[in-house]
Amino acid sequence: MTKRVGLYPGTFDPLTMGHVDIIERAVKLVDELVIGVAINRDKGPLFNLDERVAMVEREMRLITSETGVAITVKPFEGLLVNFAESVGAGIVVRGLRAVSDFEYEFQMVGMNQALNDDIETVFLMADARYQSIASRLVKEIARLGGDVASFVPDNVAKLLAKKFSEPVI
Repeated sequence: MTKRVGLYPGTFDPLTMGHVDIIERAVKLVDELVIGVAINRDKGPLFNLDERVAMVEREMRLITSETGVAITVKPFEGLLVNFAESVGAGIVVRGLRAVSDFEYEFQMVGMNQALNDDIETVFLMADARYQSIASRLVKEIARLGGDVASFVPDNVAKLLAKKFSEPVI
């Protein structure tokens, strides 16, 4: 039997409880999960690439120890299907929060299938508790001094507080 490798891509700026929920459910579907941390210069991330990779790696250690599923975190840039091919992933995992997410993802699946129809995309609906969580909103709440503890893992909340307490140069 062939090993099922899944890929969950995103910018993870920052990693949220919604992301963690999707990851915890994705590991039930695959033998190995690669978390692809996207280098997306257009988004202008709050956390640099190394910070985002470290943030995700820290949280994945707990999930790996609880599930036994190998989870690797790798940065990537360029076409998603090319990255999926390079890590041997036959499944791309995407999380959906709302109908608006589906419209965008539907277009992406069509384009990705045109590029490589051997890679399947699996959509997981966000748990109702996490459907309103968006990294963009979490950053805004943290920037304005709000409590983000219920939206992100504890360590991420600390990193956000530190990031917004640092003087702007």
